[in-house]
Amino acid sequence: MARGCSLLLLVLLSALAGCLNLSPELRRDNADQLASASGWQKVRLSAGRFVLAGYLPKNIPGHSTTLTVYIEGDGLAWITPSLASTDPTPQHPIGLMLALHHPKGAAAYLARPCQYAEGEDRRGCSVEYWTDKRFAPEVVEASDRAIDQFKEKFQAQRLVLVGYSGGGAVAALIAARRHDVALLVTVAGNLDHQKWTAQHHATPLTGSLNPPDAWEQLQDVPQLHFVGGRDQVVGRGVAESFANRFPANKRPETQVIQDFDHTCCWADQWQVLFAPYTH
Repeated sequence: MARGCSLLLLVLLSALAGCLNLSPELRRDNADQLASASGWQKVRLSAGRFVLAGYLPKNIPGHSTTLTVYIEGDGLAWITPSLASTDPTPQHPIGLMLALHHPKGAAAYLARPCQYAEGEDRRGCSVEYWTDKRFAPEVVEASDRAIDQFKEKFQAQRLVLVGYSGGGAVAALIAARRHDVALLVTVAGNLDHQKWTAQHHATPLTGSLNPPDAWEQLQDVPQLHFVGGRDQVVGRGVAESFANRFPANKRPETQVIQDFDHTCCWADQWQVLFAPYTH
């Protein structure tokens, strides 16, 4: 009986893999192809505990006054509500697609720890870093160090940080520790994971920092938070919970795009949505 159940489980997981595109190699290839089609290439950044992946234009302009860094979402963190993924590389890298649709000026893309990583680049990777410790201090530290490397490559003076979904939390936590962020932007951002897990009756992210706790460091950072009116994954309540931690005269701007959900249609409309905020 046990052997029969094991065989059935393997068959079910194999079928699930086919539906969800669970192959990390295919997911990495998909991102490479998207980037290459836009004249971007993959880079690797040694950043403390992790080696982070990123994508940059093949021709980097020198002395960029402002560099916009796009930070990816959580990726494929879970296969089912109770089964964590073995590799968080996103199936649909919305953060990358936003970067490739950047309207104007210098831009770079930063993956989250262990996304697009293989071989020795998976050092430090364990499942906790895309589940309950996805916003841990060491994750924020590594991402911050990688952004320093981007800033040096572009010889930039200031930053705009754009975070998609869980990348919005990382972007906010990075902005709270820097003094060169001209604008913090999130897209369907998970800006208060305590509110988020409570809404979904999910296990709290006990190993993670929470952006609302950094409101004092963020109160003078210009911010813009895009929310999908039909987003059932994160939604308006999470952004409002974050904003409500600020004094009334410091409350960040939130824009609700009524017909958008968590994934649609941010990349398709990004040049229109974000163009007014680029220089």
